[in-house]
Amino acid sequence: MRIHGKSTRTIWLAADGAGVEIIDQTRLPHDFVVLRLDTLEDAERAIGEMWVRGAPLIGATAAYGVALALRAGQTDERLDEACRRLLATRPTAVNLRWALDDMRSVLRTLAPEKRLAAAYERAARISDEDVAMNAALGEHGAGILRDLWEKRRAAGADRLNVLTHCNAGWLATVDWGTALAPVYKAHEAGIPLHVWVDETRPRNQGASLTACELNWHGVAHTVIVDNAGGHLMQHGLVDVCIVGTDRTTATGDVCNKIGTYLKALAARDNDVPFYVGLPGPTIDWTIEDGIRQIPIEERDPAEVTHISGRDPAGRRVSIQLTPDGSGAVNYGFDVTPARLVTGLITERGVCPASRRGLLSLYPEKRPHV
Repeated sequence: MRIHGKSTRTIWLAADGAGVEIIDQTRLPHDFVVLRLDTLEDAERAIGEMWVRGAPLIGATAAYGVALALRAGQTDERLDEACRRLLATRPTAVNLRWALDDMRSVLRTLAPEKRLAAAYERAARISDEDVAMNAALGEHGAGILRDLWEKRRAAGADRLNVLTHCNAGWLATVDWGTALAPVYKAHEAGIPLHVWVDETRPRNQGASLTACELNWHGVAHTVIVDNAGGHLMQHGLVDVCIVGTDRTTATGDVCNKIGTYLKALAARDNDVPFYVGLPGPTIDWTIEDGIRQIPIEERDPAEVTHISGRDPAGRRVSIQLTPDGSGAVNYGFDVTPARLVTGLITERGVCPASRRGLLSLYPEKRPHV
């Protein structure tokens, strides 16, 4: 995607071919800072402290993290330690496990002296594959938006209103994004779009990241408080909801940023289509019941009790919101049952949120009998 007209990815190999560079997303939207990762510890911190976030980007960063770890040794023990430590950084996003399993399966078959070069090569391929998948996902989703726009235009509307939650744009992936890839593809096709951007408390990924990248790309948008979505739907101001997901079960349950479930309920009550954009690696084929089986990350309560931003002097500051002595809990995700999802948008097409629907696009996942 583009930042001030320049094509940019969220993660790339440094010029010396050894380190890895990323955008520090904790500094957005006010400061654009590039950080260099050189060690396994750097990659762990980048994922754990959310310098990078979003399931696909977490997976790509973990893959490069394995390569960085092997710079200090290419033994089986070092490979296993790197995968174990990286897996522990974020428990909810399934792409993390997928990428680490992929790296380990490729590298374990090689002689130790060949593993380092192969690790960098495979991490680069995982990143390129993510870009290709999300671009294809965007094309399939843009078809949905085009059809909706034709109906809205026939009814006299002057734009198509899309509501999204959290950040599932290109900052959450290597490029293009998941939920926002259809928006970018439709925007480039000339469809007049407007995006309602949920602020997404407590980390405000919508207000700080989604709004930031929509600004960069020239897509019309308005930031709203999280609880305004239902009101907008009641008054006919939302034509479609599109969100991303950190893990989707084999039966179509969707785990995404906390608050997604409430948007799905409001969409169902107001007959607003509710779509989820996801690349294939985000599907967890080992889980059927998202509510009971997906581990929900609990993050630092300080993300709830405090908020960071820029003061009038341009300084980055953190401010306490709650009274001294008041406790807080910070659940990072919730699960939207498949019955509330209109459809799943993948790199292979659009399908119902069900086992049959997913297997129609991924027949290789059918159990062998």
